[in-house]
Amino acid sequence: MAVALASRLCYSPIGIAELEESWTEEKAGKLIDKIMALGHFSVLEHAVFTFGIEGISRATSHQLVRHRLASYSQQSQRYVKADQAFEHVLPPSIEEKPALRKRFEKHLQEVGRLYSDLAGAGIPPEDARFVLPNAAATKIIVTMNARELRHFFRLRCCQRAQWEIRGMAERMLGLVRKAAPRLFVKAGPGCVGGRCPEGKMACGRVKEVRKAYRRWSAELERPLLGGAAGGGSGAE
Repeated sequence: MAVALASRLCYSPIGIAELEESWTEEKAGKLIDKIMALGHFSVLEHAVFTFGIEGISRATSHQLVRHRLASYSQQSQRYVKADQAFEHVLPPSIEEKPALRKRFEKHLQEVGRLYSDLAGAGIPPEDARFVLPNAAATKIIVTMNARELRHFFRLRCCQRAQWEIRGMAERMLGLVRKAAPRLFVKAGPGCVGGRCPEGKMACGRVKEVRKAYRRWSAELERPLLGGAAGGGSGAE
């Protein structure tokens, strides 16, 4: 309603209170549909969404906070002491190779022991955390307005985005599609609403991606799409 009211105000001679009294959900819906069709997205900044995100790696949270038009509150490694067996994220590319997975997990176990030894020796958490890897899991609360979210999805739902942030972005898009479907019409990777913006770096799966997003039903958490193309996006 705030988005529709803001849009109507721009072209109305009457006051805000009077506009609000004469407004209906039906009128608001029709106006929002018109706004989205025209691409007048500035009024979308009046709609904000907050997400509680857990279990992502520090590698992904570092990418996330690059989106500057958002508010973040992240669990501190300075004030929150990690456990020796700290929560971490295992990349699928490592998981599928048993020998390398074993070495990866052994390394993290050694890191956990060193962190514990440092803390036990009186080293403050703000210094002991220097040994923790990008694989360490984190928790973060994120608030973005609808316009910035559409930009975020355009970059991070792309098949060339890093796999972890792409999966997170797809789940976030699934949630806002349910909460405010009109605001996220054709939201998703750049190729969904127009030409692929990646140029020569395109994943080569534009038709498949568009089809998956077109068939994405409200019951599904993420669009049904096969394995991701290799490589990370320049947006990383």
